[in-house]
Amino acid sequence: MNSALLLLEIQNDYFPNGRIPLEKSTETSTKAQHLLHAFREKKFPVIHVQHISTHPDASSLLPCTKGAEFHAQVQPIKNEIIIKKHSPNSFKDTQLLNTLIKNKINHLIICGMMTHLTVDATVRAAHDLGFTCTVIHDACTARQLEFNLSTIPAQNVHHAFLAALQANYAYILSTNDYLQKIGARTGETIAAA
Repeated sequence: MNSALLLLEIQNDYFPNGRIPLEKSTETSTKAQHLLHAFREKKFPVIHVQHISTHPDASSLLPCTKGAEFHAQVQPIKNEIIIKKHSPNSFKDTQLLNTLIKNKINHLIICGMMTHLTVDATVRAAHDLGFTCTVIHDACTARQLEFNLSTIPAQNVHHAFLAALQANYAYILSTNDYLQKIGARTGETIAAA
């Protein structure tokens, strides 16, 4: 299979001092950074997906703001593809599908923000378009939600969405398990170096 790393919305507004900080965003981005380094070392394709809010009531990820910029740990470099999107599904009204077809990619390694929105919507769309998907569970994160006057903790949201994806849509692996699978250095070996 020809694989590409898809980094979804790892943008400043999701971090401490951002407009909608997510639980464990810094830890999540560190795991994503390990994946990014492995893909760069192996010269595998990397695609960064950036959400730019265009909704009139949007308060985060606004055009031309620091919050919409990619986080420092996962900054794109020359020759890495950047896809801009305006809805949770990374394929909707973007060049993502054409880019994947052009580069003969059929397997997506997916991580980023947020498990219950962009990760979920993108994985389901990718599956329906015929792609094999692997979600790196500890390189994704969610936020607390509310429903029917009940608060659902972020970890429960994250786990529920991953459990639903695992049933039919994606393989779910940890960062270290995936890095071992492709023969790359894991977080432990990077820290020990």
